[in-house]
Amino acid sequence: MFTVKRLNHAVLYVRNAQRAFEFYRDVLGFQVVEAMGERAYFLRANGSDNHHDLGLFGIGEQAPAPGRGDRVGLYHLAWEVETLPDLARAQVALAEAGALTGESDHGNSLSLYAKDPDGNEFEVFWMVPREEWESRGFGTRRLDLYGELTRRGLADAVTATT
Repeated sequence: MFTVKRLNHAVLYVRNAQRAFEFYRDVLGFQVVEAMGERAYFLRANGSDNHHDLGLFGIGEQAPAPGRGDRVGLYHLAWEVETLPDLARAQVALAEAGALTGESDHGNSLSLYAKDPDGNEFEVFWMVPREEWESRGFGTRRLDLYGELTRRGLADAVTATT
C-alpha cells in the first residue's frame, strides 16, 4: 500500500481556455504559472505552494457542456479557503460573477457551489475546526454564513473588507 498525501492539481478541458483563465483569475484569484499561447493555462491558487493547481486546455467552442448526473466523469472540484471571512468574500465574488449556484452547511464544512463559464461545477469551502464536528453533526443543511461569522465574532472583519 502507498500513501496519497493530497490532490495536487486538476486539469479541465474547456471551450475557450482564455475565457476560463480570466474567470478563475478574476473570481478566485488564480495566477498564471505557465501558458501555451491561448490554448492552455496552468494556474496557481493565491494561497497555494503547488507548482499549479489547475490546468485548462481549450478544445473549441463546439464542445458539449458537462453532463449532470447522467454520465460517468468528474462531478466537481473543491477549493478550500483559509478562513471563514475568506469564504464570505468568495460568496460575494461568486455572486457578482453570476456563478454561485448553491450553499450548504455539511457540519464539518461550510460550502459554496458555483459553475465556471463552461459549466464545470466547483466548490469553495471552509473546513470547520475538527473539535466542532461532533457537536455540529453531519448532513446537509442550509448555510447561514452571516450567522456563523457572527457567532465567531468575525462579521465585522468581512464587512470592513468587502
